[in-house]
Amino acid sequence: MTQPPQPPNDPPQGGFGAPQDPPPDGFGAPTPPPADPFGKQPATPPAGGFGAPTPPPAAAQPPAGVPQQPGPGYGYPQGQQPGYGYPQGQPPQPGYGYPQAPVPGQPQQGYGFPQGMPPGQPPQQGYGYPTTPMQQPPQPPQPNGNGKKFSTQMQIIVAASVAVVLIVAGGIWYSSGSGDDGKKDKASQSSGSTEGKSGENKGGAADGAGKEKAPADPKSKVAFQLPLPKVTDITKVDGSWLTDKAYVKTGLNEIVAYDPAKGTKLWSIPLAGQVCAASRHMSKDYKTAIAFEQSKPTKATKYPPCNQVGAIDLSTGKLMWSKSVTAATSGDAAVRFEEVTLSGTTVAAGGSEGGAAFDLNTGAERWKPKATSDGCSDRGYGGGEALAVVRKCGSYDDPQLVIQALNPTTGAPISSYKMPPGVDYASIVSTKPLVVAADVGDTAGDGSGISDFFSIDASTGKLLTRIAADGEKYAARCASTKVESCSQLAVGNNRIYVPTEDHEGTGEYGDTNEIVSFDLTTGKPTSDKADAGDRYTMFPIRMDGGNIIAYRVPPYDKGGQVVSIDGATFKQTVLMENPSDESIRDAETSFTPDYSEFRYNDGHLYLSSTMVSKPSGSLDASRRLVVSFRRDF
Repeated sequence: MTQPPQPPNDPPQGGFGAPQDPPPDGFGAPTPPPADPFGKQPATPPAGGFGAPTPPPAAAQPPAGVPQQPGPGYGYPQGQQPGYGYPQGQPPQPGYGYPQAPVPGQPQQGYGFPQGMPPGQPPQQGYGYPTTPMQQPPQPPQPNGNGKKFSTQMQIIVAASVAVVLIVAGGIWYSSGSGDDGKKDKASQSSGSTEGKSGENKGGAADGAGKEKAPADPKSKVAFQLPLPKVTDITKVDGSWLTDKAYVKTGLNEIVAYDPAKGTKLWSIPLAGQVCAASRHMSKDYKTAIAFEQSKPTKATKYPPCNQVGAIDLSTGKLMWSKSVTAATSGDAAVRFEEVTLSGTTVAAGGSEGGAAFDLNTGAERWKPKATSDGCSDRGYGGGEALAVVRKCGSYDDPQLVIQALNPTTGAPISSYKMPPGVDYASIVSTKPLVVAADVGDTAGDGSGISDFFSIDASTGKLLTRIAADGEKYAARCASTKVESCSQLAVGNNRIYVPTEDHEGTGEYGDTNEIVSFDLTTGKPTSDKADAGDRYTMFPIRMDGGNIIAYRVPPYDKGGQVVSIDGATFKQTVLMENPSDESIRDAETSFTPDYSEFRYNDGHLYLSSTMVSKPSGSLDASRRLVVSFRRDF
């Protein structure tokens, strides 16, 4: 049977549930349609990964006794996440994203699976499962022709000049008529730059006032930590939510609620099997949706099928309902779900064999798409304030993707937009406004899954603008195997906010970056720019009204920070600053943006893993299922 991809550096042993005792150095306080994988996988991401702390060069080492932050362990993946839906009792069917038939008793080769990795070994680099090479030491400054060092400041000036020329030369945005008219997108040149001129492209008022307020003292402490569950194989633990009274996290064959201040268990929902997909959205009364396996693994069925979809009440800790559905093309076989989302009171779940939509409160089936004579089928859904679908038509070798805004209650299309040729998969970034990301012609080249953003009028299906997002300049990410997977970006104020790639800062060592934005109507870069600061890098977590909540990845000797960026002025306010103690810092920086969930609300920050596996190394000692920080109030 096909084996799943091997995990990143495996977690430590330890029970799951109540917070574990702190280590000796004092860390913590006890306390309807198919949506199969989308075509080709991205290339391996740059060495070091997004946000990896950069140690100083040999000539600028910190004084003796100051702890140094180790780089990420070998094999810790920094690229696309493995697709939802590991081998589920039988090999995947040939087709979209799985072009090769499985060979009994041999690891499946081809798109989406690593090639022959032995148990307990880190994933090998290869097509379909990007990994991070070992971090390289920083290079010393190179002398110029006069024998003098080419200064950091001069490097920045030259780099900035080149960047301006490239931006002016390459700033192209596109517009088109109806998404169904089959006409090619029209291109025009943009004179805007990433920074823009003074006052240029400044939007009006932000989308309402934010709820997060500046504290008198932003310094935080560890509220609680949760150990990784004991597992024998790679295990998905996607799903974390915040209610007014609890932090709720997916565990091993259960969902558990914890007290935000102490981390004590409030309730748990036992499940028949492991959660394999979780909605990132909640209803206003704290209800959400999950997909989970029909049973726990056994010797006979090592990978139970993920064919159960259900709704949970996060206030009461109840599984409201769960059910399976049969695929239109597979007789009585139950659909294997790969992702699930929520919009209003509609739960929409999809998989490579079909999908369905249900009423959130009752579980009643609302609609179930069927395969059409032209070979079109749904790939997956994006939820939130509205509902949209990525629909695939055509053959495997020549797919045509269509983005549709849907009526959540009936599933009827409101509008349609045809993606341009060369798009094998697409990800829904936002449904209101409707924004889609894609790697057109596999040109991103950095494993991010994004070469362009498409801003679409959901009511008409017309393309408002197409934004080129050079993979060498911008650092947001989307997984090709899941429609609703994008991270490290935010949409609000009629703009999309993205982080730039890391680059050299103004200090003697250490990288930095910025958060910038693009107008979703014109496609032009705005004058918005928030600097992470020397030796910090940052990325958006979410919107707060018209403000952006962002996380600052710390340098080797500092704790991370949470900041609020004013959507109108782009002034930054520090909401939280975490401790710089070495053991705490090591645990905090073990959570990477690509394989972790970041949740912040009202002075509480939660960092949690989305995938765990059998332990396999000393570096696992710093890893946790969850680390929570809280501010003093």
